[in-house]
Amino acid sequence: MRNAISILCLVALAGCSLMPDYQRPDAPVPASLPGPAGDGAVAAELGWQEFLVDEHLRAVVEQALANNRDLRIAALNVEKVAALVRLQRSELSPGFGAQAAGERRRIPEKMTDSGVARTTAQYAVEVGFLSWEIDLFGRIRSLSASALEQYLATEEAARAVQVALVSGTAVSYLRLAADAEGYRLAQATLAAQSDALELVRASRDAGVASDLDLRQAESQVEAARVSVAELAGAMAVDRHALELLLGGPLPPEHAPEGLAALAPTTELAGGLSSEVLLARPDIRAAEHRLRAANADIGAARAAFFPRITLTGALGTLSSELSGLFESGTRTWRVAPLVQLPLYAGGGLRARLEATKIEREIAAASYEKAIQTAFAEVADALELRGTLQEQLAAHDRLVVALRETLRLAEERYRAGVDGYLGVLVAQRGLFAAEQAGVYLRFAERSNRIALYRALGGGG
Repeated sequence: MRNAISILCLVALAGCSLMPDYQRPDAPVPASLPGPAGDGAVAAELGWQEFLVDEHLRAVVEQALANNRDLRIAALNVEKVAALVRLQRSELSPGFGAQAAGERRRIPEKMTDSGVARTTAQYAVEVGFLSWEIDLFGRIRSLSASALEQYLATEEAARAVQVALVSGTAVSYLRLAADAEGYRLAQATLAAQSDALELVRASRDAGVASDLDLRQAESQVEAARVSVAELAGAMAVDRHALELLLGGPLPPEHAPEGLAALAPTTELAGGLSSEVLLARPDIRAAEHRLRAANADIGAARAAFFPRITLTGALGTLSSELSGLFESGTRTWRVAPLVQLPLYAGGGLRARLEATKIEREIAAASYEKAIQTAFAEVADALELRGTLQEQLAAHDRLVVALRETLRLAEERYRAGVDGYLGVLVAQRGLFAAEQAGVYLRFAERSNRIALYRALGGGG
């Protein structure tokens, strides 16, 4: 009866845990995201294949996901931590093994009763479990829980790398498309101004235009050449940056012709609850690290209590190798070990205090991750509104500048004004058209930034 009660007590103790109850910290941000409500998809529920509608852009992102080294490293880190989790969990179960040993020993004559030296022999074969710790106070389970949470944090970190890769590749592709469109615009401007230069030269030869008009037209042509060269260099840099993300060359069939040729991304919903931020992989990773720190406290608390380790085996023992498996040679051994920490120079308490501080650090990091995410979303939403206004105003500006150029050309041909008015109008229109290209690039990049900030891309 007493033995049965002892066993029941051990079983009950083996089920206890000294980990504190986990409580998720309150999010230190407003309950709702800024901005008006609007129809559209929820980013966290929208895969990147559905968000990026353009087929060429999707193909490029798929290439990056298949070949990018950063993503490969992140995946390998996940596998490494998974192996460590299995290693930690293995300590919950006894490890079984087998061993065979043999010994022959000469005993000198001074150590024998007969005064004659003799030789002894002993052979053994054993099967049993090796150094199994009975997890009475949940030390091993706490460490296993911590390892699992670290694994989940690493997994979310790998997902965050994927999100960053998807958005980074998309933005890099858009930048190349914008520079390609700007390059073609600069080439068209150079061609138009070269034609205008020939007209001015012919007018000067006919005595209609002045040398000043000719020199001004020539300067405009050379300025256009500079723009073409600058954009050619920018395109080369853009391509190299994109190919670094792709892990290989950009396929010619997927090279962008310009922003206008790219299909727009899926529209995202507005006026959402701040809880959507909890779907972001960086916030999930931060919470898993907080849970791991919470589990570490349980392991540190359990270190104050006794540790019981069992070693046991069954086998045969004989003085002759040939008699190992004969009847009457069976043997067994059980070796319990109880370790009770009495004094560690304050090390156990210091370790416990350190784990509590680590939990507070993890909690602060989690709250900071939420605040950072909220700020990113707020910035992206605010910029989305202003970019729409800028695009509308820019379209009206381009229309006005084209009309200005038409009038300037008519006045020059009528002899009312010199060629300077035409040059100024040309320069203003070209600058506005170039600005429009990069304004559309900023608008499309903002969509991708908002998608990422809202937890999309996984």
